[in-house]
Amino acid sequence: MSAASGILVAGTSSDAGKSVVVAGLCRALARRGVKVAPFKAQNMSNNSMVCLDGGEIGRAQYLQAQAARVEPTTAMNPVLLKPGTDRRSFVVVRGEPAGTLEAGQYAAGRGHLRDAAFAAYRELADHYDLVVCEGAGSPAEINLRAGDYVNLGLAREFDLPVVVVGDIDRGGILASLYGTWALLDEADRDTLKAFVINKFRGDVGVLEPGLAEITARTGVPFAGVIPWLLDVWLDSEDTLEVGHWRASTTLSALARDRLKIAVVRLPRISNATDVDALAVEPGVDVLVTVDPSVVEAADLVVLPGSRSTATDLAWMRERGLADVVTRRAAAGRPVLGICGGYQMLAHEIADDVEGRVGIVPGLGLLPTQVDFASDKVLARPRGSWGGHAVDTAYEIHHGIASQVAADDPRVADQPAPQAFLDGWRAGSVWGTMWHGAFESDHFRRAWLAEVAAAVGSEWSAADGAPGFATRREGMLETLADALEEHVDIDSLLAHTRIGRPS
Repeated sequence: MSAASGILVAGTSSDAGKSVVVAGLCRALARRGVKVAPFKAQNMSNNSMVCLDGGEIGRAQYLQAQAARVEPTTAMNPVLLKPGTDRRSFVVVRGEPAGTLEAGQYAAGRGHLRDAAFAAYRELADHYDLVVCEGAGSPAEINLRAGDYVNLGLAREFDLPVVVVGDIDRGGILASLYGTWALLDEADRDTLKAFVINKFRGDVGVLEPGLAEITARTGVPFAGVIPWLLDVWLDSEDTLEVGHWRASTTLSALARDRLKIAVVRLPRISNATDVDALAVEPGVDVLVTVDPSVVEAADLVVLPGSRSTATDLAWMRERGLADVVTRRAAAGRPVLGICGGYQMLAHEIADDVEGRVGIVPGLGLLPTQVDFASDKVLARPRGSWGGHAVDTAYEIHHGIASQVAADDPRVADQPAPQAFLDGWRAGSVWGTMWHGAFESDHFRRAWLAEVAAAVGSEWSAADGAPGFATRREGMLETLADALEEHVDIDSLLAHTRIGRPS
């Protein structure tokens, strides 16, 4: 039996299913009594979460830790890159800000990040029976292989067996799997122990001749074919997933018993998972959009988080979306801003840190001004609204919102502000720095009921509907069940130090 302390789940591309397969494996192994931890050496995502130890990690690794039934820690995602522009990413190492990484530094100049990642892996390997690792992008990105420490660089360092997952929904699955193998050198190929196909629909028998031929050409067996699973979409780290759960491409104005929410798809959208909790509510239709007419027609508009608030606000102005939001506010129609979206609603934004744009005007809809600080706020606040507890929130931001003085002429014509989750409400405009607040079920449903009443919607919360945490747990159990049924997990474990646990 091999002494490998973990296993690496790689993919033929981004969004191939690595994150969900890791989550499913973590839950399946936890159910078998294995002490298991997730790990991703380097994550490039603007969807993140704050651990109880105060550090920031990718949202997917946070979910995978929940799947493993262990407390998430920064060791599970030691390097997090948060894209701020097309050529610059903000670096988070062991949960704390650690400067920036320019495009020219990506292929080289990451030695200190590799060292931090490897040290974190060793830490987990010393404390858990097995570490289930998630790769990034594709292991066949040979232009980046020399500096790689998240895919085959990680596998080679720790003698990890590698499983390559491909998404058949994208088409060309056999070519993708074979091409991944073909581009690797001999030593890297030796790490590949299995292929897995994700999101299959139909008769597997039709696929099997192709699988046999790929194995014959590569020597790599198939460990399983995972079917397409309904309702497996929560907590995605990848912006490619944003809006995959949407119910339709338009928001009908005719169904008065439904609540229609438009989420502005910002170029640098961050923590879009905030909207997941709204989308799980029965009778609530959520559409991620850049169409001003959809934003105009919705019952509620959400301005989500942004990794470049001032830049995304300028983009909204260019597309006419800012004018729509302003008109909605003037007409008393609900608008919600979360973190970066809340900052956009301020009168003024002073940013020499994130977007480095200096002082720019905000939308002027809430009695605040925002000043960006070099220190990042990472917190797990608690609060309440309308008598309903909010205990699921977290904060990740450089921008600090402060209230404009009551005698400031800029707020003379605005409705009297009311406190809202460490933010403000002014008339129909709401804003908070708190991510994750809407995962608190009673608060979410009460707040949505107030929005529905404001727009004359007949929507009301469905009796007996499962809460958000219950839905998440159900998703993890569905993933684990699917892997136990359709993937030969024991054959994968045979390459590791835990062998074949009962």
